[in-house]
Amino acid sequence: MAVVSVLRGVSHGRLPLLPHSQLPIVSVTARPRNIACRYRPSVLRIFARYSQAQDLFTSRLQDRLENLPKLVEDIVQTSLNTGPRGALRLAQGVQAVVGVGTEWLQDVSKMANSTTGLQTQLQLGLLSPLYLRKLFERMGATYIKLGQFIASAPTLFPPEYVQEFQYCFDRAPAVPFEEIQTILRDELGGPIDTLFEYIDPTPVASASIAQVHGARIRGTGEDVVIKVLKPGIEDILVADLNFIYIAARILEFLSPDLSRASLVAIVKDIRESMLEEVDFNKEATNIESFRRYLEAMGLTRQATAPKVYRQYSTKRVLTMERMYGVPLTDLDSIKSLVSSPENSLITALNVWFGSLLACESFHADVHAGNLWQLRDGRIGFLDFGIVGRISPKTWTAMEVFLQSIAIEDYESMASALIDMGATGKDVDAKAFARDLEKIFLSIQDLDTEITVAAARDTNTNATTVAANVAFDERQMNALFLDVVRVSESYGLKFPREFALLMKQLLYFDRYTRLLAPNMNMYRDQRIKLVSNRRERNK
Repeated sequence: MAVVSVLRGVSHGRLPLLPHSQLPIVSVTARPRNIACRYRPSVLRIFARYSQAQDLFTSRLQDRLENLPKLVEDIVQTSLNTGPRGALRLAQGVQAVVGVGTEWLQDVSKMANSTTGLQTQLQLGLLSPLYLRKLFERMGATYIKLGQFIASAPTLFPPEYVQEFQYCFDRAPAVPFEEIQTILRDELGGPIDTLFEYIDPTPVASASIAQVHGARIRGTGEDVVIKVLKPGIEDILVADLNFIYIAARILEFLSPDLSRASLVAIVKDIRESMLEEVDFNKEATNIESFRRYLEAMGLTRQATAPKVYRQYSTKRVLTMERMYGVPLTDLDSIKSLVSSPENSLITALNVWFGSLLACESFHADVHAGNLWQLRDGRIGFLDFGIVGRISPKTWTAMEVFLQSIAIEDYESMASALIDMGATGKDVDAKAFARDLEKIFLSIQDLDTEITVAAARDTNTNATTVAANVAFDERQMNALFLDVVRVSESYGLKFPREFALLMKQLLYFDRYTRLLAPNMNMYRDQRIKLVSNRRERNK
């Protein structure tokens, strides 16, 4: 950090920090007394600054030495928690690097005789977007998720990396059904054909962490889906996330400025949330909590969540009621199921807003794959692997924040965010409000690609028009990061639940553009915002 201080001094016209032997020597040939008097204050200032820099360096060095035992203890404890799987993961990492490195060398050899020279991708080696993405894919689930984060953060990473890592969103390769059967036998404690009439060997979905198969329960004939944790994923996540945590701790130790950016806190939060996703007992509890909320509020005819079959579920296996419907972005299919897509959206909004206050946790991943229009007319909330919980402080500020969005009162919005965020300095609320206004007005400029396709039925000669909406995750994440970045420029640090809430509001904004383009979800009287619901329950 002393180096940083020196560079800043130079940029302001100050003399660089030099050892005594390198200080400039002034040659005096005439009127030595006057010149000595003229230069003595400058020399004294130089030595004073040198002394201050030495004191600062000594102080920081002392702080680091005091924190060193804690760092070592943390590293040792984390390494012990990782256990033998850490060594195995290291070997897999070396294998992945060798594999991608070999591929790079082969590509280089092919271009060796080319007159155009090596392409930029090849010159950068494994640090190029292409080969780094391939390395992440070989490393597996943890790094694929990190790749998805890079692809979703265009304001943080160069565009060529953001574009290349879009491939991390593609369908993950499926695990062979034989391995899925082995996991089910081990987890459920017996032959699976005694529990299920059949299990479809072709997965309904395959993600980086889990795989989903359709099935039918023996005896009752109930249709279910079985979510199975992919083999070895938990060990991989623990080893990878512990390694990333240790790296963050060392970086903060070497560069204390990173502690102000909460690097370790961010990594810890990522680690906790990702490990929660691989514990299906927690997801089952989240689903059951949401179902209790729907029953208590009398909303079971408007919305639902899958029934959990605990007797067929474990930490690594989750068996749920199978729901039939379409994503909330498939406009034509929704019209075939209900008379008013706008009413379906209003129902989804009211149920979700109500859960912020009346449920133990709220659904924190309402993208189109997890929010469906069901065949029976209800709204289906699926996949509760990611949920949020609101602290009283955040809740109070969030109410004001939502109200200020409704009336476009950016000064109130700024005040709410200041109350919500942790800060150690005074904030210029008016300037903050002006910056927020610019950001929220830009929401209207986000591109929503609505795809319309027409098809003619050869039997009836009728034309069917299908409409769907394509979400640009990069734009949505960029907008959210703009809010966070501007807020942090004023010294504000927000709790995780605020980030989760903001992301869901952006999702609902996109649904509104498709299903109810003339509706303002914050002003419409049919939508019960949290403050209105609280008044009703008094």
